[in-house]
Amino acid sequence: MHSKDQISHDDYQKTADWLMSQTKHRPQVAIICGSGLGMLADTLKCQDSFAYSDIPGFPQSTVQGHAGRLVFGELKGKTCVCMQGRFHMYEGHSLLKTTFPVRVFKLLGVETLFVTNAAGSLADGLQPGDIMIIKDHVNFPGLVGLNPLCGPNDDKFGPRFPAMSGCYDKNLRCLAMEIAKQLGVAGLMQEGVYAMVGGPNFETIAEARLLHRLGVDAVGMSTAPEVVVATHCGLRVFGLSLITNKVVKSYEDSDSVNHEGVLEVGRLRSHTVQQLVTELIGRMEINNNNTNNAA
Repeated sequence: MHSKDQISHDDYQKTADWLMSQTKHRPQVAIICGSGLGMLADTLKCQDSFAYSDIPGFPQSTVQGHAGRLVFGELKGKTCVCMQGRFHMYEGHSLLKTTFPVRVFKLLGVETLFVTNAAGSLADGLQPGDIMIIKDHVNFPGLVGLNPLCGPNDDKFGPRFPAMSGCYDKNLRCLAMEIAKQLGVAGLMQEGVYAMVGGPNFETIAEARLLHRLGVDAVGMSTAPEVVVATHCGLRVFGLSLITNKVVKSYEDSDSVNHEGVLEVGRLRSHTVQQLVTELIGRMEINNNNTNNAA
């Protein structure tokens, strides 16, 4: 689903200008909440919130577990903006629309992007309820040309050919593991490789086996396009997958996955994820170079 419709720099700027006219918050950190993880926004203090339907240029979220609100506020002394619900290719959005908020965040002055998602485990050592820090990803739609950077390059945001090696910040990953030890939840945490598939169906057994053989630890239907655009914009990225189910890899296995089960694990682990992200934001360094424009 590759749209030839282009979004101009002025379109992103209009949305950013509208948001800056509606709130005094100037965020340094943006958080994109995955399925069942929208409670992260509830921790923000001095909130200003906006329904996606009220924000010029914003798509609409249609998936259960995605509230569809943009929330500004303070967290541990840092100004944040939080998406309660993201956009997916399988909803019918073009990848330009799916990643639209990321470039708006850049224009708002955001330096660091947190992406969270619900994912299925392919690794034998990852169980439902575990938390996987994303160290790398495999962007399957991107490998076949479904990439949000397709089309004319906007040099105001970034280069034509951005490097993706090291796109998940190593220092933030190390700090997150240190915090997990201090919170007593290190047993739930490990690093791994995330793969994005198009969805909305869950994977067949043959597909799951293929992903496993390729070295993928967890699979989902989001995140990679947002990280591609964030890296193109020069944002620092931290990614986290909440493991909500084991992906079926055996024809003898009678288990199956459903979206309701995914949301339930999100509710059970919401407090742990909230603690981890809150502490990480509180302890990470910020450059404080909010210029409210793209590079």
